[in-house]
Amino acid sequence: MVSHYKKLILQAMGNYFGQDAKRIGHACKVLQYAEEILAKGSGDEEVVAAAAILHDIGIHEAERKYNSNAGEYQEIEGPPIANRILKKLDFPREKIDEVLEIIAHHHRPGIVKTQNFEIIFKADCRVNREEKRRKKHD
Repeated sequence: MVSHYKKLILQAMGNYFGQDAKRIGHACKVLQYAEEILAKGSGDEEVVAAAAILHDIGIHEAERKYNSNAGEYQEIEGPPIANRILKKLDFPREKIDEVLEIIAHHHRPGIVKTQNFEIIFKADCRVNREEKRRKKHD
């Protein structure tokens, strides 16, 4: 069941981002690291996969509305977009709120105090560090 949703959410995210390979690659890498962390501990596979894939889904809308991709704007714009995607895919309703809460706070640790949030936060930080290192060497 998890792979079914994961595949659908990945496809929806890819369709939403279109030709933005940077954003798609970032989300896929966060998903990879989140799954690695999840495998070593505990958490909800569906929530973690959905939140990892969709954590930055609001970035284009943030850029359009605020002329900025700052995390605070992503956190505002991401949840409504993620909500539409997850509902359209019949993602379990009882898990949507947690996914949206993670997306709405994924740049601010300490607000959401769940294992699922911690997994996403750690995975996203790791990818962001790698991307900054790569950028320095380019």
